[in-house]
Amino acid sequence: MLTLIAPDAEAQRWTKRKQYGTLGFSLGAMNYFGDIVPQPDFTSFRFKSTRPSASISYAYRFAPRFSYRVGFTWGRITGDDALSASANEGENRGRFGRNLSFRNDIKELSAVAIVDLFENRSTFQRRPDFVPYGFLGVAVLHHNPKAYYESGSQGNLGSADIATGWYELQPLGTEGQYASGGDYPEAYKRVQIAIPFGLGVRYKIDRYWDLSLEVGWRKTFTDYLDDVSTSYASKANILAGGGENPTAAALLSDRSAGSGFTTLPDPSGTSYDIVRGYGRDGQQRGEVSDDDWYITTGLTINYILTPRIRSPKFR
Repeated sequence: MLTLIAPDAEAQRWTKRKQYGTLGFSLGAMNYFGDIVPQPDFTSFRFKSTRPSASISYAYRFAPRFSYRVGFTWGRITGDDALSASANEGENRGRFGRNLSFRNDIKELSAVAIVDLFENRSTFQRRPDFVPYGFLGVAVLHHNPKAYYESGSQGNLGSADIATGWYELQPLGTEGQYASGGDYPEAYKRVQIAIPFGLGVRYKIDRYWDLSLEVGWRKTFTDYLDDVSTSYASKANILAGGGENPTAAALLSDRSAGSGFTTLPDPSGTSYDIVRGYGRDGQQRGEVSDDDWYITTGLTINYILTPRIRSPKFR
């Protein structure tokens, strides 16, 4: 009887020999929830706004149910008022008239703790075939929102127009961050902290390979992944201020003249046209009370690194 119990107890005992690491590579998709969607919440998912993501990671199983993982992820998020709404869509007509758009490449370095639903007290060869899991951690991300502008798309602006191309928005200060006068927000940082969390399922392909499907949310602490948060700034103040390109900042701060709605002269005295309800100093541009989120969905192939087992030394 004792001879049967002893081997079973040894098999259940967690030892350093049973710890192991894995390398993973993921391909997936990235979406965002913020100001340039029909509604700034998770019900505003739009497949047309889905963009690719990829990541590489290293995980280490240090307990029967627990692992830690560090990884690097690149992904793109995007939003476009003209695609999220239409001129005839009552509830979201205002977003169509605002006519803002952006794209943002996210580069994220993360560290998370992973908790498996099913534990494995044996070696990696005898791990379960199918394991649901959850994760929670912290991440540092770099983002850089950009907008595409086509010369002449906002009417006859003469010398006030800018060249066709992509423009980095943070150095411009489109909400008056570098404007002269006025009560405007400070420039936001392109390096931010986020809280990654989510769920996944892992499937054992063979002795050394696993395949996992994972969905992860990122709670950020910035409202500027899309460069939209507070109110319009006076174009005259933007032009009189600093920033990298005041002319581009004034033009990209208010794209309403390109929506096709009837335009009016800019009341601040510049050559830019506006649409009624947009572009005036202090009018609402975004929703400052809600920070932006992004979500990743990915398929990961994991390779198990064989643990190095040292043989005992005899004297």
